[in-house]
Amino acid sequence: MYYVYVLKSKKDTNLYIGYSTNLKVRFSEHNLGKVKSTKSRIPFELVYYEAYKDKQDATKRENFLKTHQQRDLLKERLKYSLK
Repeated sequence: MYYVYVLKSKKDTNLYIGYSTNLKVRFSEHNLGKVKSTKSRIPFELVYYEAYKDKQDATKRENFLKTHQQRDLLKERLKYSLK
C-alpha cells in the first residue's frame, strides 16, 4: 500500500504532506529529525492519511493536495483536528 499523509507540527500551523509505503516508519523518521525538510519543525502529529494500492494514484493525490486551493480545503475539512 501507498499512504498519502498530512502532518501538523506542534511548533507552527503549517502542514506537511507526503507519501510513503510504510507510514509508521516514515512518521517516526519525521519525529526523530531524520527528514531534512521537516527536521526544524519537530515534533509532529499525524492528522490525516489515505491509502492507495497504486503508487501513481498516491503521488497524484499528494501533488493535488499540495496545491494552494486544495491545501486550504484540507485545512477547512480538518479544522477541528488541527486545533
